[in-house]
Amino acid sequence: MGSSPSGRRWFWVVLIVALLVALPVLSVFALAFFPEENIWPHLWDTVLFHYIGATLTLSLGVALCTLVTGVAAAWLVSMCRFPGRRFFEWGLLLPFAVPAYVIAYVYTDLLEYAGPVQQFLRETFGWQTSRDYWFPEIRSMGGAIAMLSLVLYPYVYMLARAAFLEQCGSIRAASRSLGCSPWQSFLRVSLPMARPAVAVGLSLVLMETLNDFGTVDFFAVRTLSVGIYDTWLSRGNLGGAAQIACSTLVFVVLLVTLERMARRRQRHFVQSPGAKRDYYVLRGGRALAATIFCSLVLLGGFGVPTLVLLQYALGNFASYWTDDFLSIAGNSFLLSSVAALATALLGLLLAYGKRLASGNTVRALVGFSKLGYAMPGAVMAIGVIIPLAAFDNTLDDFARRYLDTSTGLLLSGSVFAILFAYTARFLAVSTGAIESSLDKVTPSMDRASRSLGRNSWQTLWAVHLPLVRAGILSGAIVVFVDCMKELPATLLLRPFGFDTLATYVYQFASDEMLERSALGALMIVLVGLLPVILLSRAMRGRGDDTEEKPAEVAELPTTAAIG
Repeated sequence: MGSSPSGRRWFWVVLIVALLVALPVLSVFALAFFPEENIWPHLWDTVLFHYIGATLTLSLGVALCTLVTGVAAAWLVSMCRFPGRRFFEWGLLLPFAVPAYVIAYVYTDLLEYAGPVQQFLRETFGWQTSRDYWFPEIRSMGGAIAMLSLVLYPYVYMLARAAFLEQCGSIRAASRSLGCSPWQSFLRVSLPMARPAVAVGLSLVLMETLNDFGTVDFFAVRTLSVGIYDTWLSRGNLGGAAQIACSTLVFVVLLVTLERMARRRQRHFVQSPGAKRDYYVLRGGRALAATIFCSLVLLGGFGVPTLVLLQYALGNFASYWTDDFLSIAGNSFLLSSVAALATALLGLLLAYGKRLASGNTVRALVGFSKLGYAMPGAVMAIGVIIPLAAFDNTLDDFARRYLDTSTGLLLSGSVFAILFAYTARFLAVSTGAIESSLDKVTPSMDRASRSLGRNSWQTLWAVHLPLVRAGILSGAIVVFVDCMKELPATLLLRPFGFDTLATYVYQFASDEMLERSALGALMIVLVGLLPVILLSRAMRGRGDDTEEKPAEVAELPTTAAIG
């Protein structure tokens, strides 16, 4: 806690905000340990280990696929020269814009038995039924792993590429002089040096995998996220859902712990600004193979689903662009905008409070407030509904007893619950971006402002706010896009008759009506391009033609939240 009166006041600001956004986490544990009806023995004997097994299988499969794809793509565009490399540098980030459940719906429509791909094969080879040939089943564990990997590999690609570009070329040259081939130099030198960054990327991938609901539900893969949904809504047992949620949080804690251990001995090997990097110039078949690999990854994760959605959306645009659709799109934009504004405000308070009220306690509180980012959406929904429902029930009992009226569900049955979930879950994204910007402001600016008679609030408004405006904006944009794509929490907390673009797409696509959902899915994808543009601009300075200090991609809001 800061020793000055201003520092003590900001300590209380940080404490109140941290406890508010951490309330869902505490609520989940409270209900899990003290449920109204304890069904833990039943879950243990029946479905729990099936949920855990499916979650582990899905997570390991996605981790392996994104690791290979992300690291290979990062190495090719960073250390090799081949046709199309400059395009792929930023193009490989485009799958960031596509939600996993959207790509699952598209590929299911293309690859299922009645889809165009299998129809073409049957017509071409004269096959009559599915018994005449073998075709991989898209609605399976393997299909879910493939769909999630296609859109999540950019986490690994982005951070691995940043790590490769920061490595000093003389170290690789030394390994070559000692007889290492390019492949041996990559395995023994470059990859171990990039391991901490890759670990951060994999942690983000696995957290997104745990959060996924639309894909696994559509493919009938019974993970912990689906178990929470079924236990809460299908079986009507919120306490049992909270107990499954705690099992999910065990995975989250394990991921964060492993990621911190991987970064414990992290060292930076930064390329000198004037140093010349060594590159591998690929020619002939190797150059063609590199181009084909990057093209297939980009087409699979962005090109094919976007073209399919565009075809469906434009094919019957007039019938889909209705007042109901505009109302649903307005709901999404309004909720996402309010959540982005709320996280920006609270994130600014936390980051500035941490700056003024220095100390381990304040740092711990700010870190505690970021727990929501690691919570899957379904878990966050349970954590939000518990305190809000308790408040509504208490207020309703009081009104019935003393005022002879009923207040109903003021908070838990309104959009406030969704906004609370969005804010608590994505606050870490905004806080991380603002902290990165605020850390670059020298403390002498604070002292100069104080010497002119301004207090801490006036200094924040007049001095720091203009300086960290870019960080606030970038964090708000990423939060806005994340809220637009968020499905599990929205699906569980939305009021009756209230839809967003995410729930609109989920409802029609799960009913095999992809054409009807295409316009909403395409709108989500287009909005998702905003953070991709931010990432592309931040990575632009890491090319081989610049002599300026490159932008720190590790400080972007999508990755800063873990720290």
